[in-house]
Amino acid sequence: MGKTENEKRVYVIGHRNPDTDSIVSAAAYAALKQAQGASNCVAARAGKPTPQTEYIFNRFKVALPEFVPDLVPKVAYHFHGDIDTIGEETSLWEAMERLEKNRTRVLPVVDSSGRYHSLLHYSSFAQKVLKMINPKQKTVIQTSVELLSSVLHTQALVVHNPKELRKSPVIIAAAETETFKEHLGVHIPGNTIVITGNRSDIQRHSIENGVRALIITNGTMLDKDLREEAERRGVSVLISPYDTASTALLIIYSMPVTSMSNTVVQPVNRSDPVKRVAPLLSEAPGKTLPVVDDEGILAGVISESDLYREPNIEIIMVDHNEFSQAIEGIENYRILEIIDHHRLGTVSTRNPITFINKPVGATSTIVTSLYQEYRVPIKPEIASILLCGILADTLVLQSATTTELDRSTAEYLASIVNLDIETLGRDLMQAASNIAGRTASELIGQDLKAYEEAGLSFTVSQIEVEDPHGILARKGEFVEELERRRERGGHLFSALLVTDITALSSILVVSAEKNFEQAVALPRQEESVFVMRDVVSRKKQLMPILSELVERYAEA
Repeated sequence: MGKTENEKRVYVIGHRNPDTDSIVSAAAYAALKQAQGASNCVAARAGKPTPQTEYIFNRFKVALPEFVPDLVPKVAYHFHGDIDTIGEETSLWEAMERLEKNRTRVLPVVDSSGRYHSLLHYSSFAQKVLKMINPKQKTVIQTSVELLSSVLHTQALVVHNPKELRKSPVIIAAAETETFKEHLGVHIPGNTIVITGNRSDIQRHSIENGVRALIITNGTMLDKDLREEAERRGVSVLISPYDTASTALLIIYSMPVTSMSNTVVQPVNRSDPVKRVAPLLSEAPGKTLPVVDDEGILAGVISESDLYREPNIEIIMVDHNEFSQAIEGIENYRILEIIDHHRLGTVSTRNPITFINKPVGATSTIVTSLYQEYRVPIKPEIASILLCGILADTLVLQSATTTELDRSTAEYLASIVNLDIETLGRDLMQAASNIAGRTASELIGQDLKAYEEAGLSFTVSQIEVEDPHGILARKGEFVEELERRRERGGHLFSALLVTDITALSSILVVSAEKNFEQAVALPRQEESVFVMRDVVSRKKQLMPILSELVERYAEA
């Protein structure tokens, strides 16, 4: 049987380029849902964790959420995993019985390791059988004595090399003896299968010439002396309960399934995008294709009709509510819940959902309150990362976004795990501010968010450092990377907010269209760098300023 890896999953996932609060919220909320019985809830992340996030999860021995690079529709979200398969040495008769019993159009053939070999389907079978029963050519089948005996339900009197699989011409001894001898004479007897009735002369000639197998029909037994001769000559003797015509018809079905399966049909991978597979399905036998994993192991099948049913993925969004900040492809899936602390965006859903949005400093604060509301005990390791999520997103409770609920929640979590908030905060800030050896692309991309105001798009990244002079010394590198991202995305500007966690102030490094940069009415420290005194929160302090600047520029 195939694997059942395609059962419905609910991904709890934060925004692209996730920060600590985003990944912590996903991990902790998925743990809450699992504790409530939703075993199919899986914590996920849409990007690489920051050094601070890695430090937190390593320190408290919590597994990082599963990395999901995108949610572009894939085969994995639609295919059938619970399907029947058949081994490559199984008889064609058994394979056809499986097709009929399961009322399926195709049957994947696999090797002993479960790797995909070929596909059996009626059209391939019909075409190959027609070639075999062509009266203008001799009938040759590939089979073994064991398969012959199994399909024909024979009584095996003498058996030699039962599992040996090779091609054999088939002679039906219906003519006179002399004519039969002539027919046998044109073949190599040791390769030949002879079907006969109760004709002792045919039986004797076949055995004395050492045919591969003698099949005697209608349940007729073999004389004792001929049986002894068959044993000496290495001739397998099988007694078929069927008449000669039925035996001759059934013998074709003793071939292994691989003799009739289609090896031209190539499988698709679980990770293949639907848009690539759709045209292949329209031309595939039965409009169905096998699905394999990266090792070639059969995972299931996908049919054209599968593409029209609901995918096996559903989404819970945490720490964001805008598609522009969400993982690529999220619009293709049903959103069940949104838990966030940011401004409301333009997200829309097909169904009513649970939407929790509170003006607090961290989504981790909201997730903690849900544990309390549902009366679910928080495991120590989950309490530890939730505390870190709050401290990271509020700059250790110093950010302008910090509320009394954030502070009381942090105290509550700290008491559960017996951690000192100030000491833990210093550890987190030190982990966050280490930029040595990291490229401008890494630092800008680790916490980047895209926005749109007045029809104009822009991006704002944020990093936290103990001393912004390290960034200013590499200003050219950062401006160049911001310009690359701005041009690639067609944005009005791309900016990096560099927050000094010691002085609780920031600078803003900007690459923008020339006209916009000239219109920016902010204190300028030097070219492309602006002073953002007392600004530490991108959400609450910086974004209102930037939104106003963009709106004025659009109206001008």
